[in-house]
Amino acid sequence: MIFLITIWKRCLTIVAIFVLLPLTAAQAYPSILPLDEVKPGMKGIAKTVVSGTAIEEFNVEVLNVMKNPGAGDLILVRTSGAVIDQTGGIVQGMSGSPVYIDGKLVGAIAYGWPLSDHTVGMVTPIADMLKLWDLGTSGKPSVGSGIAGEKQNLLPAATPLMVSGLSDHAMTMLQDKLSPYKLFPYAVGSQPETEGQAAALEPGSAVGIELVRGDVSVGAIGTVTYTEGNKVLAFGHPFLQRGKASYLLTDATIYTVVNGLESGFKVGSTGDLLGMVTQDRKAGIAGIVGQYPSVIPMRITVTDTDVNKIQDDAVQVVQNEELAPILSATTAYSVMEKAMDRIGAGSAKVSFEISARNMPGETLRRENMFYSPVNIGEMAVSEFFEALNLLMTNPYNPVDIMDVKMQVTVNQERQTASIVDAQAKVAAAKPGETVPIQVKLKPYRSEPVSITVNYTVPKEQAAGPLLLEVRGGGMIPLTQLLLKKQGLDVELKNLKAKAKNMTFADSINEFTSRDRNNAIVVEVLDTGVMPQGMADSGKAGSDDKAGLFPVEESTENSAGASGTLKGALTSGTAETVKPKTCTTTDYIIDNDAQVLINVVTDHKSK
Repeated sequence: MIFLITIWKRCLTIVAIFVLLPLTAAQAYPSILPLDEVKPGMKGIAKTVVSGTAIEEFNVEVLNVMKNPGAGDLILVRTSGAVIDQTGGIVQGMSGSPVYIDGKLVGAIAYGWPLSDHTVGMVTPIADMLKLWDLGTSGKPSVGSGIAGEKQNLLPAATPLMVSGLSDHAMTMLQDKLSPYKLFPYAVGSQPETEGQAAALEPGSAVGIELVRGDVSVGAIGTVTYTEGNKVLAFGHPFLQRGKASYLLTDATIYTVVNGLESGFKVGSTGDLLGMVTQDRKAGIAGIVGQYPSVIPMRITVTDTDVNKIQDDAVQVVQNEELAPILSATTAYSVMEKAMDRIGAGSAKVSFEISARNMPGETLRRENMFYSPVNIGEMAVSEFFEALNLLMTNPYNPVDIMDVKMQVTVNQERQTASIVDAQAKVAAAKPGETVPIQVKLKPYRSEPVSITVNYTVPKEQAAGPLLLEVRGGGMIPLTQLLLKKQGLDVELKNLKAKAKNMTFADSINEFTSRDRNNAIVVEVLDTGVMPQGMADSGKAGSDDKAGLFPVEESTENSAGASGTLKGALTSGTAETVKPKTCTTTDYIIDNDAQVLINVVTDHKSK
């Protein structure tokens, strides 16, 4: 009997499974109102958050359906109710708010017109958003320019970036660098810590996209349109329109709504990490909860020896080829500013290490020293940005950055020194022999010091006079400066052609082996372009400036920007680089001098 009861229960279970399967399949998509059934005059409701995490409703009336073949149809609506009275209309951060008519999902609030009636806006049909799920989550993120622009002069209703943890000047810098991407950062506080699990995303709840997470947070806030299992649709318009994406997906808290003449916006902060955004397209964003994107872990330690303060911050930055270098360098600058608690002149020793997959050598290391009379923070992070940009936008293959460490020691002193004289201790030498060269330096507001640099005469050097250039590492080599001033475009084109044949390993080696600003460099000076009275013309900062954040500095002893010409002319394989000797010092070196040595083949002729 027990056996028969068991068999009967199993049969019931099997029958129940087959009965429920069609019902489950039928619930794959929500109950939606097709676009061709949407008519003017229809009324419904929309859901969004305007304070905290509580979802509220407001009224929606269909005004018309705007047919736009090829670009996507939109539904013109007018909004009303207590929520709209409070916000002043459709605001940034409201995009993605789901719209329902007779309980059926129509689409997402997505666009409004600037400087007009903010109660009128456009809805992206849900059918277009659901197609994002059909695109899947596999593959690398797209990396084209893909900046999300305006559509028929409409203003997307959700592009403000909520930023916490950045210093004031770093915030200004970020605003400037992200403006071409139609991203507008606003400073907010971090979300209060809550106990327990993060709140589940549901239609109408606030949702965040984070680009930086940790001691610094940079993220956008919008509204969830629809969820199914662990899948999420939101925004109703693109964030950056990168196609396949890899952003951090979070919940969010709204503090308040700020009214604006052009458009108001929600003020809030991103919260707990929930998953990742996988698609970023015209119809909105799609994400998945419980799966997480690859990020760049970054640790930045800054020591200000003037006030004996150490600032140690850690962040995660999304692996976005265009934005990651900007976000990382801005974060590093902010850590410096928080450590110094000031803006202005100073000297900095900077070292960083970048580990990555699919990169020759797998680790890029660089040390250098910088001085700026205007803003040492901006100058100090310029090479850091350049390194990240070199790796992430390289033309050879995609790179996955696994770890970034940066250490900075900074003070307000002017640690610069000028070369005032250089003398060889011997008048003649054979090829392959080492010649001691005594270099006299004049540190800023200090007594002169002498440093001996040992230069080895190239073994293949022919007998005769050998003119050496002794210069600071951050200066444009004198020969190259003359080529530029004389307009020798043929030589420049030849060097550029060599640069085109560089491998990925060559480009990394060129960057890491670049002369340091605190080095004394001794190299052969081409006698065919011997300068006359131009000892000071190659100072760093006197011509072109390099780096992410150019600073309008005086040409007097501004070190650390070696100039774009120098980078172009020294690009190439190792065979194009002349033999030279570099000796590092505790000063950022400027100025130059020349030393004449007689190369002989017989010691007796010395």
